[in-house]
This record gives sequence, C-alpha cells and structure tokens, in this order.
Amino acid sequence: MFEFSRTFIYIASFAIMAALVNGFGILTIFKHRKWAEKAKTYFMCFAAGILISTSLSLALPKAIEKNFYAGFIALVGFLFMFFSNELIKHYTHKETLAFGITAVEGIGIHSFIDGITYTVTFKISILIGVLAGTGLVVHEFAEGVITYLLLLNSGVKEKTSMFYAFLIAGLTTPIGAFIAYPLVNKLSESSLGLMLGFVSGVLIYVSASHLLPEARKEEKEHSRLAFLAGVGLALFIVLSKLL
Repeated sequence: MFEFSRTFIYIASFAIMAALVNGFGILTIFKHRKWAEKAKTYFMCFAAGILISTSLSLALPKAIEKNFYAGFIALVGFLFMFFSNELIKHYTHKETLAFGITAVEGIGIHSFIDGITYTVTFKISILIGVLAGTGLVVHEFAEGVITYLLLLNSGVKEKTSMFYAFLIAGLTTPIGAFIAYPLVNKLSESSLGLMLGFVSGVLIYVSASHLLPEARKEEKEHSRLAFLAGVGLALFIVLSKLL
C-alpha cells in the first residue's frame, strides 16, 4: 500500500508541477515578452538533453529488459509522434486562425500524452520517472510560451489566450496522468515493458525531432551548453545510481 501511495504522489506531484511551470511560462511571456522569448530556447535545449539521455541510457534498456519486443514498440511510439506531427502540419496550410487552432490542438494532444508518460515511467521506476519527469517539466515553460504566442498571433485577445493556453497545454498533462493511472496500475510487468518502450519512442521524438529543431531555429549563444548540461545532469544521476 505504501508503494502504491508513494508512486501516485510522485506522479501527481510532477503532473501538477508541469501544469504550474506551463502556467508560469504563460504568465512570464505575458509580462516579460522579450525575456521569455529568449529564455525558451535554453529551456528547450536543456529539456532535450535530459530526455534523450534518459530514453537511450535508462528507459529503453529497462523496457527491453522487461519485454524483448519493447524496442519495436519504441519505433512505433516514434512513428506515432512523427505522423501525428505530419498530420497536424497538413491541416495548418490555412488562414492564420486555422493555423493557430490546429497547432494548439496538436500541443493539447502532446501534453495529454506527457501525462500518460509520467504514469508509465514512475510505475516502472522512481529513477526513470524523476529523470523523464524533470525533462518534461522543464520543457513545459517553453510549451506554455509557444501555445500563448500561437493563440495571440491567431488574433485571440491576450487574456483569452492566457486562459486557453493554460487549459490546453497545462491542465491536459495532469488529466492524462490521472486518467492513465488506474489503467496502468493493472498491467503486468511484460505489458509495462511494452508501454515503456512506446514512451521511450515518444521521448526520443520529443527531444530529437521536436525540441532541438525548434531550438535551432532561434539558436542562442549558449544553447549548446544548455543541451549538454541536460545530458550531463541525466547521465550523472543515472551513473550515480548504477555505480
């Protein structure tokens, strides 16, 4: 019972923290637009470093250990995110408002999947959950900024943009976590391995094909250092637990 309670507390804490960081990003861009637009690149690079390191050095090997086919499911997770993104891009070749709404819908789906990711990773291991959760929480700042700007650039009023950005990009994460928890809690170790494989593929896509390309569009002087800092932090924590 204690393990059940501790796992749920971790999941709930990180999911709620993600929503709060997302809200902080929205509030910051609302009040300090220039600083927030500059800082989001560093947040994305740092988060990408943590997520790619966690996926390749810990989450995916752990998934394969539990289920041999987890590597194939990781590919499915990566392709799912890839084609989801392509589908979103396909429907954004419209007027400005349609572009903003469709892109924000995509962010909402992505945030919901983030919530499920918290549940799966913490269910497997507290260490994997903390590492993956840290990367996801950090990138919520940039996600809040981007969602707010998309709505604002689509012609939505400032305060309305703030409300909908938090609703779509912030609250969907804890909702996804809480919906997934009772379902994930009933899975066998082998099934959890497959789910962790899928999540690993999602995290690899988010870091390597989403966060880094977006950050490179507005590359800053020390953005590479931010990425390497994320890699270094993740590897330090993983290796300190293994040695």
